[in-house]
Amino acid sequence: MFDLKPISRDAIPEALNKVERYRLLNEPWQAESICLDILRVEPGYQPALVMLLLSLTDQFGKGVSLTTAREVLQLLTGEYDREYYSGIICERWADSLLRQGAPGAGFTAYDSLREAMQHYERAEALRPPGNDDALLRWNTCARILMRNRELRPRGEETFEPAFED
Repeated sequence: MFDLKPISRDAIPEALNKVERYRLLNEPWQAESICLDILRVEPGYQPALVMLLLSLTDQFGKGVSLTTAREVLQLLTGEYDREYYSGIICERWADSLLRQGAPGAGFTAYDSLREAMQHYERAEALRPPGNDDALLRWNTCARILMRNRELRPRGEETFEPAFED
């Protein structure tokens, strides 16, 4: 339908600044679009892929799926980044579930937060010196779970008849 206009390689640093600005303005679709423009010019550019992934997770509950975010995750080259951002995806998915408030969301959000914590633990083992981001995120997930009683594992469901024969 339209031929997209390519940006120049020289514009990439400023474009990444705009991505961050649009994310801070809570306009993740704008940030996503700019990341896609950067990646058309510089495929596989890791900073743009990270920002794209974050922009997508900002849109959970607003039409962006887990699958879409995980497809971008597979393009990250570092093992630490894949574990850390896997945790981010799970954590933000849990948050979107809780904001939507669907029946059973507490159980699913609990599972997603626990999965995030597992990714953060693996990232912790791989982290570069001085980088405690995975520990900070793990602690956040732990605090969310400790403060919210409705977030718990799905219990064993047993059937009990309402009436006896």
